[in-house]
Amino acid sequence: MSPATPRKIIHLDMDAFFASVEQRDNPALRGLPVAVGGARERGVVAAASYEARQFGVRSAMPSVTALRKCPELVFVPPRFAVYKEVSRQIRAIFAEYTPLIEPVSLDEAYLDVTHNLKQLDSATQIAREIRARILAETQLTASAGISYNKFLAKLASDYRKPNGQFVVRPEQGLAFVEGLAVGQFHGIGPVTAARLNQLGIFSGADLRAQPVELLQQHFGKAGRYYHAIARAEDHRPVVADRLRKSVGSETTFAQDLSVFTDLLDGLRPSIEEVWEYCQRSGILGRTVTVKVKFADFQQVTRSRSSVGAIPSQVVLERICRELVEGLFPLPKGVRLLGVTLSNLNTGQPAAGRQLTLSF
Repeated sequence: MSPATPRKIIHLDMDAFFASVEQRDNPALRGLPVAVGGARERGVVAAASYEARQFGVRSAMPSVTALRKCPELVFVPPRFAVYKEVSRQIRAIFAEYTPLIEPVSLDEAYLDVTHNLKQLDSATQIAREIRARILAETQLTASAGISYNKFLAKLASDYRKPNGQFVVRPEQGLAFVEGLAVGQFHGIGPVTAARLNQLGIFSGADLRAQPVELLQQHFGKAGRYYHAIARAEDHRPVVADRLRKSVGSETTFAQDLSVFTDLLDGLRPSIEEVWEYCQRSGILGRTVTVKVKFADFQQVTRSRSSVGAIPSQVVLERICRELVEGLFPLPKGVRLLGVTLSNLNTGQPAAGRQLTLSF
């Protein structure tokens, strides 16, 4: 479709998905500040209920920090099999409206409903129907953003959370973007926002006033993307059945590790989980990456690529061992280790399966 032809894109985002599933299945948790994740010293919050968010608890926050912010916080261990099953229910609803579904994660997806299976003209009506169906069939709420491109639809889905929807029409796009702080833009994180602020760029209007050459000078290839979204432009299509590019697993340790054999032992569960996925799916990869996060949260990675696919778990373990050896002597203790396999042979039918990643 020509970029000049307005599309109808919906971004559906479940509200506090993991935590809401837990509150749905355990009535005793309803109304309480709930965090899905581990309460141990090195635990991380995978998801927080809206009651917990009122205290400043957020996903990816260390559990000790979350407890300082909310001493009454109730931790619940994650049940990924349940979340996956609910996600399948939700995507089955999406599929009744359009085949153009681009899952972003278990709890969000983009839908292109320009030419939909219900032959409805209104994307707003479609979003409302889908949200009502989700509530009726799963007892969970979802929020939606509706617009003519993915960037705006994503921003719009946050505007009426929880359990609401918001539309940005073609004639409203530019004014909508101009009024936002650059830190609210999807794709611009805190570090980039701070760099933009240092350049005197605080709002969408400020960003739009910058020449693309200046943005590329400071931000490389991303500068062209920032130049486009400041003009409410995003021609990326909704890509159905997107193939995964890598499979990985990681573990955070209760105590920092510094002994070589301890690091190998700590990495072994991730190696086993990755290889189990390979066996189950029939997918293999050529590139092994070991991720190391030190006690001060500094992070490094080491990678190695083979000419052919990694043929066995024994070979995967050997490569990981050699990559870990290259890190010694360690400058400080290690709090997290992970392994990722990439350059996958994803041309096989099993490519759509996903491995549950550790939090």
